[in-house]
Amino acid sequence: MTVTAGALLAVGGFALPAQAATLATPTIVAKGGYVMNNATGTSLYTKAADTRRSTGSTTKIMTARVVLANKHLNLNAKVTVQKAYSDYIVAKGASSAHLIVGDKPTVRQLLYALMLPSGCDAAYALADKFGSGSTRAARVKSFIGSMNRSAAAMGLKNTHFDSFDGIGNGSNYSTPRDLTKLASSAMKFSTFRALVGTKSTKQKVTTKSGGYRYMSWTNTNTLLGTYSGTIGVKTGSGPSAGYCLVFAATRGKKTVIGTVLASSSVTVRVSDAKKLMDYAFKK
Repeated sequence: MTVTAGALLAVGGFALPAQAATLATPTIVAKGGYVMNNATGTSLYTKAADTRRSTGSTTKIMTARVVLANKHLNLNAKVTVQKAYSDYIVAKGASSAHLIVGDKPTVRQLLYALMLPSGCDAAYALADKFGSGSTRAARVKSFIGSMNRSAAAMGLKNTHFDSFDGIGNGSNYSTPRDLTKLASSAMKFSTFRALVGTKSTKQKVTTKSGGYRYMSWTNTNTLLGTYSGTIGVKTGSGPSAGYCLVFAATRGKKTVIGTVLASSSVTVRVSDAKKLMDYAFKK
């Protein structure tokens, strides 16, 4: 007779239904991890998912979201690069998009500079542009306030920002669950999806003299092009943050989105993320 999936296994003289192999929960190096089904919000994996940790440049997901949620957003508006932005990069030893003082990139170009090479100079420029106040310090403070109000509105109770780029001042933190929810919210913006799904870009930027130069930026998220279905989202790292990665992928009709925090290296955070996505797609 034909043997089917419902075949009976003879064990000790008794016939028992065949059992499907149990899906093994993955082991990751990262100290915190979380994955959910993006459509339903169903948790698929948790590891210290609500433990607050430093987030590094994954903070920039909120930076971008605050900009994109601006009611009077003009992505083609030009922003003059100030010396203060490059001075900040030097002082902090921060990741840079190599913006040139006096150049006038558009808001859209600054968002690429923010999300692909993780430019802290671009983050500063956007905070200065979209904050309110008569001084740069006031505008930056206002912008960070908007980041925190957005987090509160989304119910991210374990998230707080004290910087526009993740180079924190002692109280910049989130959790794998909160960051995943933040990324899911940001991915509802078509411009954000376009940004984080881009492996590299070459942008024509207006110079101080009215001419132009080309700026090339490559995404630090190496899952793009190496993990089937990857659609984003953002890397992060730092002395207290370790190596972080917020990730998302779509296969068929299923999109999974998640976060690993405090992994041990660039290579391992990618490995951790791949393990979690493999597991989530099978759930």
